[in-house]
Amino acid sequence: MADSSRLLQLDCDHVWHPFTQMKHWRCADQLIIERGDGFYLIDTNGHRYIDGVSSLWCNVHGHNVPQINQAIRDQLDRIAHTTLLGLASPPSIELAGRLCHITPGSLNKVFYSDAGSTAVEISLKMAVGYWYHSGEPKKNRFIALQGAYHGDTVGAMSVGYSDLFHRPFESMAFTSTFVPVPNPCLVVHETPAGVWPSEQEALNQSLLDQCLNELAAALKRQAHQTAAIIVEPVMQGAAGMVCQPSGFIQGVAQLAREHDVLLIADEVATGFGRTGSMFACQHEEVEPDIICLAKGLTGGYLPLAATVCSDEIEQTFCGEIDDCRALYHGHTYTGNALACAAALASLDLFEQNDLINHINQSAVIVSDRLAALHDCPHVLDVRHRGLMIGIELGRHQNTAKPFEPAGQAASQICLAMRPKGLIVRPLGNVIVLMPIPAMDHTTLGHMLDIVVDTIINYPW
Repeated sequence: MADSSRLLQLDCDHVWHPFTQMKHWRCADQLIIERGDGFYLIDTNGHRYIDGVSSLWCNVHGHNVPQINQAIRDQLDRIAHTTLLGLASPPSIELAGRLCHITPGSLNKVFYSDAGSTAVEISLKMAVGYWYHSGEPKKNRFIALQGAYHGDTVGAMSVGYSDLFHRPFESMAFTSTFVPVPNPCLVVHETPAGVWPSEQEALNQSLLDQCLNELAAALKRQAHQTAAIIVEPVMQGAAGMVCQPSGFIQGVAQLAREHDVLLIADEVATGFGRTGSMFACQHEEVEPDIICLAKGLTGGYLPLAATVCSDEIEQTFCGEIDDCRALYHGHTYTGNALACAAALASLDLFEQNDLINHINQSAVIVSDRLAALHDCPHVLDVRHRGLMIGIELGRHQNTAKPFEPAGQAASQICLAMRPKGLIVRPLGNVIVLMPIPAMDHTTLGHMLDIVVDTIINYPW
């Protein structure tokens, strides 16, 4: 067993953790995860915890999955990595074919990278380059949704600006237009007994109409200079698990077509079954021009991302050498062979285990178990699509006023779940649950029981 105290001291001395206030981190006793077993994480002291965040929303089939382990070993016996600059590799070729077969619409070309933010950066370049090479260089701006999060590289930050995350770097970002997204919890209202705000049909329809009208107005003003609209379809994850009402993404797609702008679907978080279909766009039969994939692409094993676009977009970058129309963008580990092998094994498991059907069965269990929170006056809303779940906390249901950030109610509740054997994380006042999609229903039920018990019995 590892020396936990020595490792923790080394960590505090040398590791800078993401999205972490390091002064606070160094004052607390932190977990060091050493192993994984199915749907559990095991720390250096041998304690087991249900992985309630899918290891930051990426794990799909569990930890230490024999089929994925073997696929990586088999590939490792051949070669671990070779560049795609001037060369090709079997795993990247096979995976591209599989992705083009399962993504919505006629997306037919795959550009690999290594993370969600890089997949988004590539999509932005594809969109601007498409219009440039089509003779419309002024179409170089973007429309995005308020509260969007698309990553932390400069382009991704520019179309997913968060004042909390990005204020020191605002000068680096380019200008984008942000339009509102339907979010019932931003409206102060009296919630009818037994109905969450996100379930109120009249409110949802009103917000849907309002937001689509504002998008239409923005397009009327600036479609002539807009390359694309970029959206997280169906569920805005980092915004606090904000569910879009039915018809929203379809309405956005229709407006994009009417005004001749491209539609980019950022499915980094929502893809690979999270919302109950392989890709969230498919809930409303929306066919984006570009789709961004990462996180669950390899089943949560290795860094890999893909930006998948139509033949029409890729063709605008084709020409003679002297035309200099190629997409001059790339990454050292583009199409890494080990990562592509893991992704192929993951896609096999989707089919073998009928995973989408399993996820939808699990979603019913989520709805049933979390209904117990209706009686908790400090739970403002419970919302989910598939297995993307947000529990929004506030001072009282009937005021819909959030706790002050310094109160850290959601954070404290999440920490209170750890001694019970569950790891989850908050986003502000929202407790985020992201069960591993393949999680068996017994483990899922146990996880949800811990969540409900901890929230109901929390000393408000």
